[in-house]
Amino acid sequence: MTDLLVLDDLHASADGVEILAGVSLRVAEGEVHALMGPNGAGKSTLGNVIMGHPGYEITSGRLIFRGEDITSWSADERARAGIFLAFQYPEAISGVSVVQFLRQAIAARKNLDELSVLEVRLDLQEWMAKLEMDPAFASRHLNDGFSGGERKRNEVLQMALLEPELAILDETDSGLDIDALRIVARGVRLVREQRPQMAAIVVTHYVKLLEELVPDFVHILVDGKIVHSGGVDVATAIETAGYDQWREVVA
Repeated sequence: MTDLLVLDDLHASADGVEILAGVSLRVAEGEVHALMGPNGAGKSTLGNVIMGHPGYEITSGRLIFRGEDITSWSADERARAGIFLAFQYPEAISGVSVVQFLRQAIAARKNLDELSVLEVRLDLQEWMAKLEMDPAFASRHLNDGFSGGERKRNEVLQMALLEPELAILDETDSGLDIDALRIVARGVRLVREQRPQMAAIVVTHYVKLLEELVPDFVHILVDGKIVHSGGVDVATAIETAGYDQWREVVA
C-alpha cells in the first residue's frame, strides 16, 4: 500500500519544552491507526503537530505527506492538501452559522472562489440525517451552546463534507455516553465506506471506540515516543493492566 503520511524521527516542543522526542510512523492509504498512552504522553500534541498548529515547533525530523515534505507548511496549507483534525474541545464561533462555516471551509479545501449555499445544504442535510442531527442545526452558530455530543457530531459532519485524505480524531469519544459514541463511530465508518482511501489517526483512552472502529494498528506513546505497536489486543491489554509495562520500556 502507498504511504500517505510518514513521520521521520519527529521532535517537537512548545515554549521551549520538548514534548515529542523522536516519533517515527508510517500511515498508508485507508489504514486506521489508534494512538494511546497515559496523560501527558504527547498524543494530542502529535495530532496538532501533524496539523501544523503554530503553538508547536518541529525542532528536528520530517513530516512527509503524499511523498512531499510538508514540515514547514502552515496549517492552512495542510488543510487544503487534505489533512483534517477533529478537536478534543471544539471552540465556539458566535455569529457564524454551521452552514456558513462549511461553505467557506469546503471552498478553501477544493480551491474554489465561490460555493453556493444550496450545494452545501444538500450534502449537509444528507449527512445530518446519518448522524441523527436536527435539521435546524445548520442554522445555529458554530458550537455555540452545543452539548458535548453535538460538538463531536459536528466534527464528524465537517470531516464528511471536507473529504480529507487523512483525518486525525483527537479524543472524539471524550465526554460521550455510549449512545452518542456509537453515533459518532458510525458516522466515521460511513465516511470511510464512501472514501475507503481515507486514512485515520484516532487518539483515545478507551477501548470502546476501538471496538466500534477496529483499527489496523494500535500504538503506545509514552514520554513523547512510540514504545510499542500492535493490533487491537494491545488496547485490551492496556484496559487490563494499564501502562506500567510500557513506562518501564522508556525508563
